[in-house]
Amino acid sequence: MSASGKPLQPIIVKRVKKGGHAAHGGAWKIAYADFVTAMMAFFLLMWLLGSTTEGDRKGISDYFNQPLMVTLMGGPGSGASTSILPGGGDDLTKVTGEVASGDVDNPTRQLGAQLARAEAMKQDLTRIQSLREKIENVINANLRLAEFKNQIRLEMVQDGLNIQIVDDQNRAMFNVGSALVQPYMRDILREIGTALADVDNRISLSGHTDATPYGSGERAYSNWELSADRANASRRELVASGLPEGKLARVVGLASSQPLEPERPFDPINRRISILVMTRDAEQRMFQSLEQSQQVSDAESLQALPLPAANNANPAAVVPPLSLPAPPR
Repeated sequence: MSASGKPLQPIIVKRVKKGGHAAHGGAWKIAYADFVTAMMAFFLLMWLLGSTTEGDRKGISDYFNQPLMVTLMGGPGSGASTSILPGGGDDLTKVTGEVASGDVDNPTRQLGAQLARAEAMKQDLTRIQSLREKIENVINANLRLAEFKNQIRLEMVQDGLNIQIVDDQNRAMFNVGSALVQPYMRDILREIGTALADVDNRISLSGHTDATPYGSGERAYSNWELSADRANASRRELVASGLPEGKLARVVGLASSQPLEPERPFDPINRRISILVMTRDAEQRMFQSLEQSQQVSDAESLQALPLPAANNANPAAVVPPLSLPAPPR
């Protein structure tokens, strides 16, 4: 009670607690970030499609379809092309993009080149093997050629398909001692030329004789000239059948230097015409050998040139002395 005698009233203090809002979380931020990323990727895609050529787009497509093949073989999209898109760089106005250092010596690229070469050689051999089967079918289907089947030899060698038309004791390919083609030999050559017309590989043509010396002796017209003339006569028949002239890489006469039967050098079988359908590798080796021979020949020619006279040469050795007439007496 108070001093006045009245009872005290209790003091009631009301404390209002303000409740917090419910937490919204960060899910909206993730959704917004995904939306912004998608829009950025969309506009980047639009920019790429509008600023690249058809070839560049194909290179990008090939990279994503076969990234390992592009990495091994190189090409557009591998960082070594002249387009700004595959090469990248700090300035988009540059024509040439970045090129990785050491690409030439990169073992991975060397392995890729070796794999590509092996695959090309495999396809080349498959194509030549198909050509052999094609020629065999042509010979078997032609009754006239089937009669001379024992004189046509087909053999797969290291350099390609070797087609040899050999002579027979009772059936010569050419007139004796001349390059005049016999009618049956003409038929064989023209059928073979027709079969070779659509082949991409180059051809080496060589003529061979036996060891019987030519009548005029080695110092005049010999087996070397005869074998070369017969090879050239065979070339004319192949071209007449439709074989493009440009497919003939070499026409040579080897006389009796490479007999088919070394133990019997005088055997008529050594007289033959060899048609070699070369592989790509054999063709490259042949042309490289020819280029090296030409370089050696050029170097020898330069060494054989006479040296110019020295500047301090004796004038008396160059200009003869003048002989003056004696004065009259």
